Amino acid sequence: MSDMAEVFQKLKAQGDGALIGYVTGGDPKPEFTPRISEALIKGGVDILELGIPFSDPIADGPTIQAASVRALQAGTTPQMVLGMAGEVKKKHRVPVVILTYFNPVFRMGVERFFRLAKSFGVDGVVVPDLPVEEAEAYREAAKSCGVDTVFLAAPSTSNERLRKIVECTSGFLYVVSHFGVTGAREALEGSTVQLIQRFLPYTSGRVPLAVGFGVSKPEHAKGIIEAGADGVIVGSAFVNIVREHQSDVGRMLEELEALARKLKEATKSHA
Repeated sequence: MSDMAEVFQKLKAQGDGALIGYVTGGDPKPEFTPRISEALIKGGVDILELGIPFSDPIADGPTIQAASVRALQAGTTPQMVLGMAGEVKKKHRVPVVILTYFNPVFRMGVERFFRLAKSFGVDGVVVPDLPVEEAEAYREAAKSCGVDTVFLAAPSTSNERLRKIVECTSGFLYVVSHFGVTGAREALEGSTVQLIQRFLPYTSGRVPLAVGFGVSKPEHAKGIIEAGADGVIVGSAFVNIVREHQSDVGRMLEELEALARKLKEATKSHA
């Protein structure tokens, strides 16, 4: 059983949901990322998601776009982010997922990318701009290296296509909770709960379902887990803290840990 599957299984047995925390690798400087990751893990993040900065992140809103710009300006490369993942994995034994667009993978070479990812202990990879229909060689390379391929499903995904995505995804299904790009939102939309309930019959007993895009508050996390999801993915809320306090690292780390702790508490069963 993979480390990621073990985390979801253990939490499910406790009646809890998983907290997946995202930050952009190298934001605001590469040397900060291990400390930022540690603060999130101390706060309770069960799975860490590290983004490879990219110049044209089409699925991301202004918050994560700006984080990519800061990281690229600081000289961050894909290989450096994979190395950061390895450092975190070695020290904390928490599953690490890489989020990247397909261009960096293609430029490096799909097989080389997955061999390198595996050598650093990466557990899974998310590529938002790679459709499942065009991912056969990518999936084969990942499978041969023992790395999970996490695919996304959105409100516009038909039931027929959802079946195909669920067949191809491993680690978890990344549910995009609403139309548009990433970014913190004020309230949990009723349509998100309905989406979870529509997708659950397809994922239940097959693969964990985790919800992202717009999840930023404890009440969002609580509502999503109560609706039946196995996990919540929080990114922009953490990245905002990094941006706001990049000149005061101590304060940044304190606030990241505090928010992670509040979000983690919201994913727990209080029955």
